[in-house]
Amino acid sequence: MAGHSGDVDAARAAAVDPDPAVRATALGALERLAALTPADLEAALDDASSRVRQRAIEACARWPGDAAPSLLRTLDDPDASIVEVAAWASGEREPPEPGAVDALARLATGHEDALVREAAVAALGAIGDEAGRPAILTALSDKATVRRRAVLALAPFEGADVDAALAAARDDRDWQVRQAAEDLSD
Repeated sequence: MAGHSGDVDAARAAAVDPDPAVRATALGALERLAALTPADLEAALDDASSRVRQRAIEACARWPGDAAPSLLRTLDDPDASIVEVAAWASGEREPPEPGAVDALARLATGHEDALVREAAVAALGAIGDEAGRPAILTALSDKATVRRRAVLALAPFEGADVDAALAAARDDRDWQVRQAAEDLSD
């Protein structure tokens, strides 16, 4: 209720509640009240609860990447679901956080969880930085869900390597990969 009634003090008190669900909700209330600070987010990114960390990461997606807090440490979280959300959020930050492209490229080509690889590839495409191109091209040899995302992530890039990758993707064994490649080639 604090977020809807304008009670910043109650929302801030809830941010340190013993219940992780209350702490996560408090972040939303503080954000709604335009009272969420980098310090609030830093504390939430270090919370023991993955629910609170995820809510903080989602809030960080709406903050500039060249401002605190940094999401880079969350890209190494032991919980793959947190890394997936952090990869998505990293692709949403405008401008991107310095160091994010390198971290996302590492995840896109080497993380054991396919959802993390897929989210990292999507984020690299959203950022559109040339340094992410090799990782996106490498992801075209991953499992079908990652390949589909990699084809779409090539949209901001041009060049012979992209043309060749799209031509190969038009012959992919997965029909959705083929369709995405056709859509981008038109």
